[in-house]
Amino acid sequence: MTQAYIGMDIGTGSTKAVLCSTEGKILYSATRRHQMQIPRQGWAEFEAQDVWWDEVCSLGHELMEHSDGAEILGMCVSGMGPCLVLTDDQLAPVRPAILYGVDMRAHREIESQTLRYGAETILQECGTALSSQAVGPKIEWVRRHEPDAFDRATRLFGANSYVAAKLTGAYVQDHHSASQSDPLYSMPGDVGGLHAPDAPAGSWHRERWNDICGHLEAPELVWPHDVVGQIHAEAAHATGIPRGTPVSAGSVDAWVEALSAGVRAPGDLMLMYGSTMFLTHTVSEFTAHPQLWLTNGVFPGTLTLAAGMATSGSVLGWWQKQLGDLSFPELDALADEVPPGAEGLLSLPYYAGERTPIFDPRARGTLVGLTLSHGRGHLIRAQYEGIGFAVRQVLDLLESQTQPIERIVAVGGGAQSPVWTQAVSDITGREQEIPDQTIGASYGDALLAAIGTGHLDTGTTWASTATVVRPRAEHRELYDRLFQNYESLYPALKPVMHELAEIQGQS
Repeated sequence: MTQAYIGMDIGTGSTKAVLCSTEGKILYSATRRHQMQIPRQGWAEFEAQDVWWDEVCSLGHELMEHSDGAEILGMCVSGMGPCLVLTDDQLAPVRPAILYGVDMRAHREIESQTLRYGAETILQECGTALSSQAVGPKIEWVRRHEPDAFDRATRLFGANSYVAAKLTGAYVQDHHSASQSDPLYSMPGDVGGLHAPDAPAGSWHRERWNDICGHLEAPELVWPHDVVGQIHAEAAHATGIPRGTPVSAGSVDAWVEALSAGVRAPGDLMLMYGSTMFLTHTVSEFTAHPQLWLTNGVFPGTLTLAAGMATSGSVLGWWQKQLGDLSFPELDALADEVPPGAEGLLSLPYYAGERTPIFDPRARGTLVGLTLSHGRGHLIRAQYEGIGFAVRQVLDLLESQTQPIERIVAVGGGAQSPVWTQAVSDITGREQEIPDQTIGASYGDALLAAIGTGHLDTGTTWASTATVVRPRAEHRELYDRLFQNYESLYPALKPVMHELAEIQGQS
């Protein structure tokens, strides 16, 4: 009988599921598309039960229908994050889930918590300055603005831990997700003895938890591969997955995707071309910087320095609609007709504000240099290149703070675009490896399930390289010149952007 593992990932644009053999062969895969809710400018939400859980159930039945009787040895689910899901004791959400850094509603709570606890103390204890990526300010936002919902809540989850609870009843949070729940978690590392006695490294900071979360129960901390329970009868009926199947905790999708691509050694960096552009750099030492996120890795004793833009594929999706619902291959073909540099057209991809490196929710998207001679292909190439210039900024920042970036692995749907990946390599002057298996974090989830159940060693990888994108030296001078102009645009336009954001109703 074939033995298999189930991996699922709840992403910003879809939920994906795979059935994998012990050797990493994909036996079957399936996807459910979805769309986040944007009830107000700067907000981003999802229905955790009516969308995420329903899709997990639907995908579970589909996988089992195509399993050919395979024995399911384990399951793991990851999700976009860090997210905030508040539920009652019966796991019924009290409000829609608040998403990761693309949701920028809690800017006042970020300011107040930074003042309350001290910017330097937060940075040195948590490894990260508070930003829209942090969970703590969003909890306080709900407490202040939706007190009825907050009073009904008893537990808080991320996307992956919510599904794990629905499958097994376990109330847990993985150490990686917890390390992004700033300022509630104290990071492991040499932080100069700053940890308080009630907040040892690698644990919840009890004083801040009580201050911010109030009556909410703190979840047990586990590692992403840890088995947290077995699928109970109700979940087995809902998903079609056999009762008793071991379930590993899972984690935030970007880090699980890095695992799936073999990004594990210090100096390895994952560049994820998704709805947002996300970067995780595996590092060997505690490195705190106010513009970057220091987090636990997927396994104990590992650290990553991460950065994320507010948009990427979502910008291209917006242009796709504006240009008549063209397919992404059609967008690629249009961009390929235009020479590097888009004939002097520059784009700032700040369509939803920006995270790294400026952390400005009131930044706005910009096209500079537009003339009557530009066409659709120029518009798309300018988006590819604008995102590429932003990636170059972040790579330079990462490398200035820690060890050199020795290897870049490109993942995500956008990594299948030869025009976009080539533009990024040309702009940054760096090679990108593209794995042969690019289905994403769900593949890493299946690997975590195999490791967590003890069937595979922690060091196991299923990744191999399919292609390498190399920078073209003949375009370096042009892109260096354009990059200098790109870097000058935001400081020059910031006052105008903020004025326009006010007019748009963004305070």
